[in-house]
Order: sequence, then C-alpha cells, then structure tokens
Amino acid sequence: MPTNSQPSARSDDGRSFVVADATGSALVAGSLAVIVAADRRQLVLVEERSETSPVRLRGRMIGELVDNGIDVRVGYPFTDGAVELVDAETVRTLHETTGALLDVGVNLTPPGGPARLLPKRFNRHTFWCGQSGSGKTYALGVVLEQVIAHTALPVVIFDPNSDFVRLGEIASDASGPTADALRARDIRVLRPHSGQPLRARFTTLPLSSKAAILQIDPIADREEFNELLHLADQLAAAELDDALRDLRGSESAAQRRLAMRIENLGLADWEVWARQDRAVTEVVDERPDATVLDLGGFSTAAQQLVVALALLDDLWARREERRPVLLVIDEAHNLASPRLESPIAVAVRERLIQIAAEGRKFGLWLLLSTQRPSKVHPGIISQCDNLTLMKMTSPVDLAELGTYFGYAPSALLDRSPWFRQGEALFAGGFVPAPALVKVKTRITPEGGSDVGVPLR
Repeated sequence: MPTNSQPSARSDDGRSFVVADATGSALVAGSLAVIVAADRRQLVLVEERSETSPVRLRGRMIGELVDNGIDVRVGYPFTDGAVELVDAETVRTLHETTGALLDVGVNLTPPGGPARLLPKRFNRHTFWCGQSGSGKTYALGVVLEQVIAHTALPVVIFDPNSDFVRLGEIASDASGPTADALRARDIRVLRPHSGQPLRARFTTLPLSSKAAILQIDPIADREEFNELLHLADQLAAAELDDALRDLRGSESAAQRRLAMRIENLGLADWEVWARQDRAVTEVVDERPDATVLDLGGFSTAAQQLVVALALLDDLWARREERRPVLLVIDEAHNLASPRLESPIAVAVRERLIQIAAEGRKFGLWLLLSTQRPSKVHPGIISQCDNLTLMKMTSPVDLAELGTYFGYAPSALLDRSPWFRQGEALFAGGFVPAPALVKVKTRITPEGGSDVGVPLR
C-alpha cells in the first residue's frame, strides 16, 4: 500500500483522529485513509482539512482492517499513527464488508473508484435535495434503477411531472446485470388518462379523509359532519355517484346539504374515482417491483392529493402486516410542505409526518426529493437518516441542512455550491462513508427534460 511523508496521527478516543501538520498531504475532506499504529490498521475518513498553518486533518474512525474484512464495530486510541493512502482493494473490502452493492457512480475523492450504496439501509427515511438544474431527478433515477434491479424491495413513486413514467423502458443497447434484471421486473405505470388507470375509491377512505375531501370541519360544520358520521356505513358501500343520488332525494335537510356540497365542489365529476376501474390501493397491494403514479395528468391538483391520501391511508391502516415498501415522493413539497392549508393537503401532510415518525418499524420507508429543505415540513426531515445533496448555492439552505444532518461533514456540505450537474454528496446509513459522487448514466430514459432556448 502506498504511503507518503505525512507526520503522525493521534486519536484520544478511538472514534476521531487528528493530524497536526499535514502540509503537502494529498488527503482532502472526503478522502479515505489508513492509519497504522501499534500493529493495528484502522480505516478513517477525513472530514476536515484546515489550510491554517500548520495544516490540520480531522476525521472519524470507520473500522479496523482485519483478516476477513473491516470490523466497523470497534476503534482504538493511538499515538504516532502513520497515515497511508487507501488503495482500491481496501475500498473494495469496505464495500463487501458493509454490503454496499448498488453501483451509483464514481467517487470524486481519492482514491476514486466506484461509489456504492447499501441496499439494506433503505429501511431508513431518505432526504434528497438539490436546486433546479442540479440533475436531481436524473440522479434519483439512477438510484431507483439500482434498487429495483438488485433488491426485492417494492417501490412506489409519486411522480407529479411524469419524470419516471418510462422507468420500464430499458435502452436497447443496455447490457449487464442491471439491464437484464430491470427487463425482468414488474414495473407498472398508472396514469389518469392512458394505459393503466390511476384511480382512488371514495368508499374505502376513512371518515377523516372523506371529511377533508368534502371540506367539512367537525366543529365549524358540526351538523354536516355529524350527518357524515351517521352515514359512515352507507358511504362505505356506495360509490360517490350513488351516494349523491340518495342524498339529493333524502328527506333529511342535513343530507341534502351534503348533496349540495358534493355538487358545488364538483366532486362527482372528478376523473380520479375508480368506479369500475381498479383503485391504486388494489394495485400496490399486489406489490409490483415498481409502481409509478403519474400524478400530473389530473385536471385539478386536489385529485393528486386524493390519490396520495388514499394510498397513504391504506398503507397506514394495514401497517401491522409489515410488508416493506419504499415510498418515493418526487417534488415532495407538493405533498409535504409546511405551507399547505387546504383540508385535504393538510391530511396528506399529517399522514406523511406520522409515517416519518412511526412507519419505519412497520416497513413504510420514505424517500423525499425536493429543491430546498424549507419546502418540506421539519417533522419529516428530522426523521431522515440518509441524505443526498446535489448543487445548493443558498447559504441559508446549507445551514439548515447542517442542523438536520450532523452526520454529513460540514466541509463536504460547504462544497455543494460548486458541484457540477450530476454530482452529489451521499451521507448517512446507506453509504459506507460520506462520499462525493458523480452519478453514472441511466439505462432508462428520463420522462421529462428541460426545454431548450430556441435559436435562430
């Protein structure tokens, strides 16, 4: 293994280390290194390089290099440790030891080589963030290809901009294990007006969700809510069209008011209702390898929320079944913004907050993608144990991310404004060590792309 002439390193606690004078060192924040001391070889991550005089390196211990791999459970204090650069074989051992199997790109810090994620750690919530133009959606597609191809974890994608509707179309010239595996996967795309229909069933919604759709407040609209409460069994058996007909002809003034509310809101005309079609809950219950919900084609934004609420309610109601599923919410601010105010939007957000706080142990795992951390409710972000950060130029946003994701080295967060398109920081449990990565090329086409400027 190659070495250089850096001075010795020291660790007082076996968890962190410092090199007091690293002038001329090739190591930078994000680099892996090996420290040799007292006949032990310990793998470390450089988290900070100060350019003061003397130059100092600080970082964390990852584990001890042993005969059969890397023991990530232990770290030992030392003095006068010799610092060595890491070679490709050690990185390969780290991936094998931790189970990092998903190849997502190339590591941008020494010693380079492939960047891989741990599939088993998608059983934690993930926050995916990057400003417009950073390549956020494209990079997310790369990771989803790997998860769908190389795990048995069902994925449901809430897709408001039709970016993932071609996830089942593998390039004709694509070859290798990932392409072969994707071709064999059951990938379903549900759309409002073509292909498999994207629908929700009013009858199966819980009372609170029906009230949210009808914009009935249990206090301000207490008579109508009470009537809704007494009609629970009837509305659980009848489609909205049939319920409207019965309510309109009722002798009860409260029921007729319910009928007027349904008519005034135009609910019976919404294309989202399943009627004779299968509902989204029924499709997802079969657990295809991937289900893409093309939310953008509905005539009103409220109908997107109905689909989301119906599915989230159903998954939560059946949580004790403990059937794992990864819920990928692209443009998550559409469903999880702290600024959403309509009753149905609030109902969706509150269900997501509940899943973020309690869903992990039931196998309900979130991956939320958005442009800024402030656009997602803090009660959701605070529960995320994985982070992907792409280009972010706002100091305010970076500072906010630093408060939520203490496991991401600040020196790596600070590099985000200079990321090129497709470059990202991966940190948290789903990566062996925080890493700066250039994501690889997708083998499925991106559904949407930027519109170019017309030229003469």
